[in-house]
Amino acid sequence: MKIGELAQIAQCTVETIRYYEKEGLLPEPGRTAGNFRVYGPAHTERLRFIRNCRALDMSHHEIHTLLALANQPEQGCHAVNEVLDAHIAHVDERIRELEQLRQQLTALRGRCRDEQAMPACGILQGLAEMETEPKAGRHTHLG
Repeated sequence: MKIGELAQIAQCTVETIRYYEKEGLLPEPGRTAGNFRVYGPAHTERLRFIRNCRALDMSHHEIHTLLALANQPEQGCHAVNEVLDAHIAHVDERIRELEQLRQQLTALRGRCRDEQAMPACGILQGLAEMETEPKAGRHTHLG
């Protein structure tokens, strides 16, 4: 099948497929005599795997690792579990960061009543007065 057909089946864009090829997540396809890419069922299966990992917010590094582990069936699941455990830890940290952000926004929202005149808006004043702390380096596992 051609790249457009694969994109349609996988519900993604042609650009996404090309990007995954460039990143080494999707193997390069064969070519026709006219130099068109030709994809097979293995590409569809791999693309579905990649898209499912991305839907779980996994990084390309994590996906590369999982793909490499899938090619070593004698290894067992221990290494796969380690990748998932690390990803869960990243998600937990991000949740903590988002909860802290929500608390800050809620406190800011509590500074304003709808009937206040714009110059007295507690939210705008709070944003203007807020001391910005050095970025604590948002926790992310993405590159």
